[in-house]
Parts: sequence; C-alpha cells; structure tokens
Amino acid sequence: MKLALGPILYYWDRDTMLGFYEEISDAPVDIIYLGETVCSRRHLLRLQDYLDMAERLVAAGKEVVISTQTLIESENDVKTLRKIADNGNFKVEANDMGAVRLLANKVPFVAGSTLNVYNPQTLDLLAGLGATRWVIPVEMSQEALAAVLRERQSKSETEVFAYGRLPLAFSARCFTARHYNLQKDDCQFKCLDYEDGLTLKTREGQPFLNLNGIQTQSALVYNLIGELDTLQSTGADVVRISPQAHHTGEILHLFRECMEQRLVPAQAMSQVGTLMPAASCNGYWHGKPGLDFILDNQLTAAENPAAVPNAL
Repeated sequence: MKLALGPILYYWDRDTMLGFYEEISDAPVDIIYLGETVCSRRHLLRLQDYLDMAERLVAAGKEVVISTQTLIESENDVKTLRKIADNGNFKVEANDMGAVRLLANKVPFVAGSTLNVYNPQTLDLLAGLGATRWVIPVEMSQEALAAVLRERQSKSETEVFAYGRLPLAFSARCFTARHYNLQKDDCQFKCLDYEDGLTLKTREGQPFLNLNGIQTQSALVYNLIGELDTLQSTGADVVRISPQAHHTGEILHLFRECMEQRLVPAQAMSQVGTLMPAASCNGYWHGKPGLDFILDNQLTAAENPAAVPNAL
C-alpha cells in the first residue's frame, strides 16, 4: 500500500504552511495532496504558491495531486477551478462534479470522497471519464467497500481516509464566523485562531463535532492504524492521513512502520494515541456509529490509550 497526505483542511498562516511542507518533503509519504478544499476566503497561499510547492515536492520524490474546492460558490471559485484543471503538470483531485466535468477525458484525476461513490456503476462511470484513483466516502464500511470492489469492472486505485478528523459536511454558512456573531463575508478570518478547528461539545460537556469554517468535522479522530491488515486485504491501495497542527510527521512515520510490519498494531496504537488532538474512533469502518471505537482482536483496552468509550 501507498501512504498519502491529504490537503490541509484548516487555515494556518503562510509561514506555518510553508514550513509544514518543507518538513513533509522528507517524510515517508508517497503522495501529497495540495490546495484549498474548504473555503475560498482562505488565500494566504495562492494557487501559484501551491504549484511552486508541488514542483519542489516532486523534486523530493513525491507524487503531487492538486485538490479542488469542495463547495463552489462564486465565479471566482469557478475561475480557480478552471486554472487547476488546466495546470498541465499535476494530477487533480476532483471534489465536486463541476471539476469532473472540466477534467473528464482530458486529464487523469482522483475522484475525491465528496463525490460520494457508493456503488460499482458510479465508480466505473468515473473511471471511464479518467479517474485513476477514487477516495471512498469516509462513512463507508469495510463490508460495503469489499462489495463495490468485488463488482466493479474498472481497475482504478482505491484510497481510504485512515487518520484525522472526519470531514462530515459542508455548508454555505460559516459556523466559525457564526460562533462570533459575524457575517461570513466579514469573518475576520477567525479560523486562523483554531489550528485544529473549534470543538463543539454537548450539554453534558462531551466533544461532539468540530467546526472548521463551512466544514463540519467529527470531534474525535478517525484512526485506522490498527486496521492496516484489513485495509489491505479488503483492497485498499492507498491510505490517507489528514494533516493536523502538530505531530503529523511522527504520525506518518508510525503508519509507515506499521505498514512495513516493523511495528505491531498494539504498539502503533499506543504510540499514536500520545500524538492525537482527541481520542480515536473507527466505527464507520466496522459498520457502526462513527463515534464508536471497535477494538481489533490484536488490541486490548490496556494497550490502547487512544480508545474512547462508546458512551457517546
């Protein structure tokens, strides 16, 4: 299996982002996704900055994919989308069907998870339009994935979101601005204050969701480091790590060590638990509620400090 680093979902300042990718250029990752996928108001890095960065990462031996914005809301968003589709050098991750239309039969592309591919017919359709890889919907279970792969006719690579806060929904409304009673167009870029998003808790004080501008995420961290054997046996070709503000490089190293069987799942789970911004969940992979954490037979509660009780 290959190891991929997804696009940064949060709004970090320019120097932080440039420093992050400078560090990642030496990380044991095969594929790096670049680009703003959440909000067009986040423009401390422009498209040309990402393209320049992509050139440097390719020189460091990485495969680079430019990701498109998920929710297209303006003519400027469409112009940026066209520039990405016409970049001429890098594969593109299409995160909405408008991007697919621009890329179809012209540029090989990755079908992003927000295209919501749930059946082999849709997967084969996208493959026929030029999709060389697809990212499964984050809530897809192992059983559902196996069924799609068993019945498909195409041979595009399969990528699974394996670590990070789950991107659950997008809205035209900015929830971070709303938290401060601000209009979306005058948000004062409050997302910069929350390097890993703004956690929303229940009345009982339990973490429930994570607000990231117009994106709603899980408060818990989806973590399949203990499931790498089942990922491979199910048919996953690529596992995706979603960047977080701290320890992303260390997490990539742990996944690589586990993928190459230099680290057993129990050890990997124990070590990654100390690097996470919140507790683990993996319910979706097992066909359970997303907040659940299902222990693998190779793990025990004592060995797994990242596990979270199913009380939520």
